[in-house]
Amino acid sequence: MSDLTRLTATEIAGLVAAGETSAVEVTRAHLDRIAAVDDRVHAFLHVDSEGALAAAAEVDARRAAGEELGPLAGVPVAVKDVLTTKGVPTTVGSKILEGWRPPYDSTIVRRLREAGTVMLGKTNMDEFAMGSSTEYSAYGPTHNPWDLSRIPGGSGGGSAAALAAYEAPLAIGSDTGGSIRQPGAVTGTVGAKPTYGGTSRYGLVAFSSSLDTPGPCARTVLDAALLHEVIGGHDPRDSTSIPQPVPDVVAAAKRGATGDLTGVRLGIVSEFTGEGAEPGVLAAFRESVDALTKLGAEIVEVSCPNFKYALPAYYLIAPSECSSNLARFDGVRFGLRVGDDGNRSLEEVMSMTREVGFGPEVKRRIMIGTYALSSGYYDAYYGQAQKVRTLITRDFTAAFEQVDALISPTTPFVAFPVGARTSDPYQMYLADLFTIPTNLYGGPGISVPCGLSDGLPVGLQVMAPTMADDRMYRVAAALESAVGTFTPPAL
Repeated sequence: MSDLTRLTATEIAGLVAAGETSAVEVTRAHLDRIAAVDDRVHAFLHVDSEGALAAAAEVDARRAAGEELGPLAGVPVAVKDVLTTKGVPTTVGSKILEGWRPPYDSTIVRRLREAGTVMLGKTNMDEFAMGSSTEYSAYGPTHNPWDLSRIPGGSGGGSAAALAAYEAPLAIGSDTGGSIRQPGAVTGTVGAKPTYGGTSRYGLVAFSSSLDTPGPCARTVLDAALLHEVIGGHDPRDSTSIPQPVPDVVAAAKRGATGDLTGVRLGIVSEFTGEGAEPGVLAAFRESVDALTKLGAEIVEVSCPNFKYALPAYYLIAPSECSSNLARFDGVRFGLRVGDDGNRSLEEVMSMTREVGFGPEVKRRIMIGTYALSSGYYDAYYGQAQKVRTLITRDFTAAFEQVDALISPTTPFVAFPVGARTSDPYQMYLADLFTIPTNLYGGPGISVPCGLSDGLPVGLQVMAPTMADDRMYRVAAALESAVGTFTPPAL
């Protein structure tokens, strides 16, 4: 393995800026690493070698011409295949969009290009971001570099696995119910969900419009903050985008890295530290709480009683929104078309296309959502779920009147074996038990590695008030300074 692939994004950017290596050399090293290990990991759905090398060469040329470039110029990045990329396949892990090459870039991808980062390719994911293990991809599962027989989390398991396998120093994910944080936890990487509306959804293929949030994935908290700074901020093309600047997340991460949390008050969510989590996960979490205490943080227990209703509320709200959003995939405008032989009606073509194009989990959620929105059931199901969402938001509001941030384990368990839960949707859904409340609230959350259980990574989650993303970075960086980072076995 090239030494360049072992470096953090910050270290790579420093070497490129100093002229000690070139963006092309860095990109080639990562493309070589992908070629060496991705047949076993399957983190990528598409590797754009030609485009990546061309982008890297442009960075080197601009630097040689004396241009002042951004702090991540020349650093490779992997992009979850839920974001449109002009001329590059965007499948969302589904057969229904197989081979589709969008005519435009999403705002996130455009900002990455403008910042001089080098896009290596598109990463694997659960189909339409519906899953917790990246086993529901139409193109086969991704494997966890810590143990190739285990899952890398989902839906953004490809992005997290690419980081853990040293195929990329940075990645982009999206988080609807935990799809950035949960993969980060089980792969020993950092995953941050920004405040909803703090990053643009323009060009993000929609699953649940009131929940979907693109965000940064990295191997260190500072790298995640630097990437967050690049992709965040107001976008007039997104009607839900918040017209405020991104909090200074980079300064917060650097401040946290000093290891001083004096004056910071952290609340342990009591509902997430009782039954439901594996003993090894709870042990690693408690050790991390001790570490945070030694750094000066004041720890108190906080009850958020309505968090226990988050899972059922989410699995009414998200499927309801997906049943509406996925109606656009009709076999007419783009993507797959089945049965169009001139002898069938449009309705027959649409039905045949969706039968072939959508996988079982997507069909399950469309049916749940369609039922929840149907006449006579809307108030009983979707309407009630939205009321629960309001109660969860009130829990967060009350908690943040007492503490600066909340902490909990990110997931109830470590990475489970591939195939262990696919036959039981409820057991699969439990993977997001601790992450879903933050999505329903709309605030930021980050998962940072905090220890090992039976040799597998455990993550600690930091949750902060809306538009206080800097708080979570400070706490996460402080914990990282105390416990360090975790390296998977060599592939």
